[in-house]
Amino acid sequence: SAVANSDDIATTDLILTNLYEQANPGVVTVVTLSSAGEGSGSGFVYDQEGHIITNFHVVEGASTLEVDFASGLKVEGTVVATDLDSDIAVIQVDVAPEYLYPLPLGDSDQLKVGQIVVAIGNPYRLTSTMTMGIISAKGRVLDSIRTASDNTPFSAGDVIQTDAAINPGNSGGPLLNLNGEVVGINRAIRSSGMTLDGEPVNSGIGFAVSINIVKQVVPYLIRDGKYDYPYLGISSSSRDLTLNEWKAIGSTQTSGAYVIEVTPGGPAEKAGLIAGTKPTSIQGLYSGGDIIIAVDGNPVNVYGDLISYIFKNKLPGDEIT
Repeated sequence: SAVANSDDIATTDLILTNLYEQANPGVVTVVTLSSAGEGSGSGFVYDQEGHIITNFHVVEGASTLEVDFASGLKVEGTVVATDLDSDIAVIQVDVAPEYLYPLPLGDSDQLKVGQIVVAIGNPYRLTSTMTMGIISAKGRVLDSIRTASDNTPFSAGDVIQTDAAINPGNSGGPLLNLNGEVVGINRAIRSSGMTLDGEPVNSGIGFAVSINIVKQVVPYLIRDGKYDYPYLGISSSSRDLTLNEWKAIGSTQTSGAYVIEVTPGGPAEKAGLIAGTKPTSIQGLYSGGDIIIAVDGNPVNVYGDLISYIFKNKLPGDEIT
């Protein structure tokens, strides 16, 4: 039988309690009022100028905003700028500097699967709640809130998957490593169950916007009010194709980003990329499309590898191979 080492337990307890005491003053509750009624989410202090980071979907449609600090202070806030692609919003509050505890930002590129992380936020209006889990995966892709002219959603890349408990109200709050650095902004959960009130139930699959995307986007939002993402103009499957699907399109290659659709007039079409057009034995899957196996020399095993690289390393107008 395994026997827990009391010294190890004490050390772990100390790390987690110190982390909470240091980070919680920088975490806020965001209360909104809109035509749909009252809502709430989470956020964290970004700088000493009173900028608060949260999710766009937390503040979407809000007529008034309230920001509640762990100290008990409650103030009104205004939305400075939003980014629908990565679901980020910047809020401004006017408070004395002694109430502002900016949280340090980490480096999400250095995260490893299995690494312990914690989420602090406001699930179900239970303020200052901390939960713990691990990094389950990196480089996931979610649908953007922004859509193309045909209502097809754009892709949001470099998303972190975690099993730290994230529930309604956690949105916009920080995902932190054990050094107390923010490595992501909690955004969404994947769930097949609902509460009696119709709220999604945590199933151990949560998603967070990587902090390196945040570090790239937020300075532009504060300075210019917007951020322009690089755009390829292709569609691909957000999951890896099965062996049966690779065989159906006649490919001996079994990894990469298979081009399902190319946007007319977009950069990819101008560069000569083509999408599948020939029906296969699998309904809705067409053969003949290009398979992207690397970008600028970096291997692409799944679509998320391509999108994450472009989002973190390129700007509109840049060229890629």
